[in-house]
Amino acid sequence: MGELRVTSRFVIAEGELTERFTRASGPGGQGVNTTSSRVELSYDVARSPSVPDTVRSRLLARLDRRLVDGVLTIVASEHREQLRNREAARARLVATLREAAAPPPKKRRPTKPTRGSQERRIAAKKRRSDVKRNRRSRGDW
Repeated sequence: MGELRVTSRFVIAEGELTERFTRASGPGGQGVNTTSSRVELSYDVARSPSVPDTVRSRLLARLDRRLVDGVLTIVASEHREQLRNREAARARLVATLREAAAPPPKKRRPTKPTRGSQERRIAAKKRRSDVKRNRRSRGDW
């Protein structure tokens, strides 16, 4: 299958991935009982030499709920063929690592509402107030 390219500086070698095959549950007829098509793909994020040091702490922090002893495990069993499940697990691993390795978004710089927007807001409130005031019954019947 080859190496996995997460980002331009983050490439995972084939030897760092551990695959385990088990029998999948669900539809598939008689084949579901005899073929091991479910794939568990494991990757040691904490001790991998492929992870750049600048990204490692970000990955460990963002994936902390999914890691067991620093190892990320992805399970794929949506396809009936083992090969397609292997490809799906690898694609999901790359997507997960890419999302977790992304730099944090820029901080929002707070701004004041413009004078025009403040005036429009007050004018809309006054119009609404007039509508509600006109609906009230007058006590001079």
